[in-house]
Amino acid sequence: MIDFRLDEEYEALRKTVEDFAHAEVAPVIGELYEKEEFPYAIVAKMGEMGLFGLPFPEEFGGMGGDYFALCLALEELARVDSSVAITLEAGVSLGAMPIYRFGSQEQKEKWLPDLCAGTALGGFGLTEPGGGSDAGATRTRASLDGDEWVVNGSKAFITNSGTDITRFVTATAVTDVMENGRKEISAILIPSGTPGFEVAPKYSKVGWNCSDTHELSFSDVRVPAENLIGVRGRGYAQFLSILDEGRVAIAALSVGLAQGCVDECLKYVKDRVAFGKRIGEYQAIQFKIADMEVRTHTARLAYYQAASKMLRGEPFKKEASIAKLVASNAAMDNARDATQIFGGYGFMNEYPVSRFYRDAKILEIGEGTSEVQKMLISRHLGVS
Repeated sequence: MIDFRLDEEYEALRKTVEDFAHAEVAPVIGELYEKEEFPYAIVAKMGEMGLFGLPFPEEFGGMGGDYFALCLALEELARVDSSVAITLEAGVSLGAMPIYRFGSQEQKEKWLPDLCAGTALGGFGLTEPGGGSDAGATRTRASLDGDEWVVNGSKAFITNSGTDITRFVTATAVTDVMENGRKEISAILIPSGTPGFEVAPKYSKVGWNCSDTHELSFSDVRVPAENLIGVRGRGYAQFLSILDEGRVAIAALSVGLAQGCVDECLKYVKDRVAFGKRIGEYQAIQFKIADMEVRTHTARLAYYQAASKMLRGEPFKKEASIAKLVASNAAMDNARDATQIFGGYGFMNEYPVSRFYRDAKILEIGEGTSEVQKMLISRHLGVS
């Protein structure tokens, strides 16, 4: 029979992260969020817990776990705050995973131990200012000059790219153009501090205010030829496969936010009194919270299934898109309903639901918009 219960190891991890989120993140994240400060102390503690190394082998400093373990951690963190959750997600899925999946043995040995320890972060340079969802329209260029790549171009909306512990960004760049006009796109690792590599001031964002996000520019940046990640000309395909996995992780994060909305509402409706009764006694509120729980439950099942297919080595792209679409919609809908239940207090930054509302929208955009997910789902169904 199908069994959706977590085994002891998964449940122990989930409970550990849940306790950490409430004990270490919840008391401080509101102030950090309003000051738009990166949560260095929290990141350090997550590193000590081994969260950044969850899906990586012990030989590289990892915990020897799997991607589903990462998803469980992301869900529990996002129940309290999404900025912290996305810092972990991007650090693992976008920063370290390209090196683990496609890097050389030397690159893994050099970079992964610090990434797994949470003492270093890496950025994932795919999106460009004029590209957006059309990631194939890469304009950044890289050409070989002797034994060095010379990189010119820019990237936009890059997470974990400008912190004090950021060590590199892995960027896609056009390394050749075929006779038929097709671009050869490769992935190149560019260490922080390399001459010509400029990090713009952090963005002023609607949400994820404790997450680090910058635009990057490369002006005649020179890096060794061995900084190529994976096979030349396969950089775009490599990054797309990373995004397939990342969509499952973002779905888990979205479920966490959706569940956080339910959690906060359940506490609030037992205390808030209107017209002489606790508002939880009104059927309109009961039905709204029931709808929120249904969305969360359904989205969790979707990402569980996508993760299970991934771990079994089965095709999971369609399921990843379904999970990401369903879960991001659930997060956005629950954040709106939670704010409505809280009324005027939901518009006040002292309550977590105000953060949830501000953080939810990007989940329908980042790592593939909802429209892109629908396109991918219909393509797998053979619609066109």
